[in-house]
Amino acid sequence: MSVRLTALTDPDTGAAHRRLAWLASDSDGTPVGSAFLRLYTETGQDHLAALELHVHPAERRNRTGSRLLDAALAAARRDGRRCVITQAEAGSPADRFLPARGFCKVLTLIHTRLAQAEADIPALTGIAERPHPGYRLASWEGMVPDDLAETFVASRHAMDDMPMGGADFGTVAWDLDRVRAAVATVEKRGDLLHTVVALDESDGSIAGFTELVVPGEGKGDGQHYGTGVLPGHRGHGLGRWMKAASILQAFERHPALGGLLTDTADINAHMRHINDALGHAPTHTTFEYQRGL
Repeated sequence: MSVRLTALTDPDTGAAHRRLAWLASDSDGTPVGSAFLRLYTETGQDHLAALELHVHPAERRNRTGSRLLDAALAAARRDGRRCVITQAEAGSPADRFLPARGFCKVLTLIHTRLAQAEADIPALTGIAERPHPGYRLASWEGMVPDDLAETFVASRHAMDDMPMGGADFGTVAWDLDRVRAAVATVEKRGDLLHTVVALDESDGSIAGFTELVVPGEGKGDGQHYGTGVLPGHRGHGLGRWMKAASILQAFERHPALGGLLTDTADINAHMRHINDALGHAPTHTTFEYQRGL
């Protein structure tokens, strides 16, 4: 069967990326697959492209995936990219396809879920209400308050040494414009961004933060985003403290919420231990694949 590829105009652009797209269709014009290539545009990540590739199960093993991949890789090379990353669920067709096409497994992600109906609220409350001398919690919805904006930007460096295995994600340079862009992206989807921070009481600076996104209608599953504690404040249990408070606030404000999702690198033993202690249960495993160009 003949498969035709059509390059599409993709409106999904942002302050830090632009995206290319291709549609694979059969001789009758029926879509049978697609590929999206996200090209990061900011300094520190402008060597990188992220791939999403989907092929209808009935059309696999007839080179549809290979043709879509070839088109995406060629576009990445033309744009001067150094590597392409993508994800595959363990044991999936993509998990078999990618190694055969030159991709290397560079990171394993453990996905977990905390169901609201199964959450141990008294235990979470005990963690969230436990005093941490020298620190206090604060929180907000959406954009960071003006009086905390500068210290919040500085606190993003808490993620700089997050374990990433062999993945070449580059570096992310945070400033207030990038924070505003991230908030705008969440709001554009109709979702709610909730942030909890630990404040150093000696000077009012942010020692650590955790972010959580909830669907705007307050139903389905929310998603934990980044959690980080600056190096000088580690060892005080701030990560678990902030996440427990964030979970409680999400469940209190959104009683119809099904649960909360997160994914953590298998080599990030500290964060995995925190998630386990808060009641998250494993759901599946994915692999981060990478190919140099």
